[in-house]
Amino acid sequence: MTTNNTQKYNYLFKYIVIGAPSVGKSQIVKRFTADIFNEKYGATIGAEFGEKNIEVEDKIIRIQIWDTAGQERFKSITTAYYKNCVCAIIVYDITSRDSFNDITDWINDCKSYSPKTVLMALIGNKCDLKEFRHISTEEGQELANKNGIPFYETSAKDGTNIKEIFQITGEQIYQNIKDKYYNLDDIGCGIRVSLYEKESSSIKLNKENNKEKKKKKCNC
Repeated sequence: MTTNNTQKYNYLFKYIVIGAPSVGKSQIVKRFTADIFNEKYGATIGAEFGEKNIEVEDKIIRIQIWDTAGQERFKSITTAYYKNCVCAIIVYDITSRDSFNDITDWINDCKSYSPKTVLMALIGNKCDLKEFRHISTEEGQELANKNGIPFYETSAKDGTNIKEIFQITGEQIYQNIKDKYYNLDDIGCGIRVSLYEKESSSIKLNKENNKEKKKKKCNC
C-alpha cells in the first residue's frame, strides 16, 4: 500500500537501481514514484533520485531510490551509490540479450561494493513487448535461482509488477529488521530509523515497563 510522502515515516530504506543502458531503470522509478511513463525519457547522467512511502504492517516506510546510469563511462560514479544501500534492483530488458548477459557482472559489482546485508532482486523489464522477447521467463528465473535472489518480470509502460517489487522487497527488509538482521546503529546498512520511530518505540517500551512493574506489585 503506497502512502503520501508528506506523512511521518518510521524507517527510510535506501535502494539502488542498476543495469545496462536503456533497460528502463528510470522508467521503473518514475512509474513507482509518480505513476508516469514517458516514451522519450532520456539517458540518465550519473544518478537520479526518487522516493515514495509504502505501508508495511503498522509502519510507514520511505523508499529512497537512486537510479544510476548504465554507461561504462559513469561506472566509477555508479559504484559510489552501492554503499549504504539496503536493496539493489538489478534490471535487464527482456528484448535485449546483451543486457541479460551483463547481469552477472552487475550482480558481482553489487556483491563487491554493497553492504554484506544488501537484498538483491532481479528484474526482467519490458514484459509488455512479448513479440520482441529474446529472454524467456524461465531463463530469468534460472539466473535468479542460481544467485539466490528473487525474480520478477515488469513493464514500466503498463505498470506490471512495479508496485509489487518495492512492496515485497520492503516487506522483506522490514521482516529482517524484526529478526535483527541489520545493525541499525550503522548507517552503512542502508536503513535510517526516524526520530518519530525512536520516540514511538521509547513510549511503547515505557508503557510495557510500567505494565510489568504493576504486574510484579500485584503478585507480591
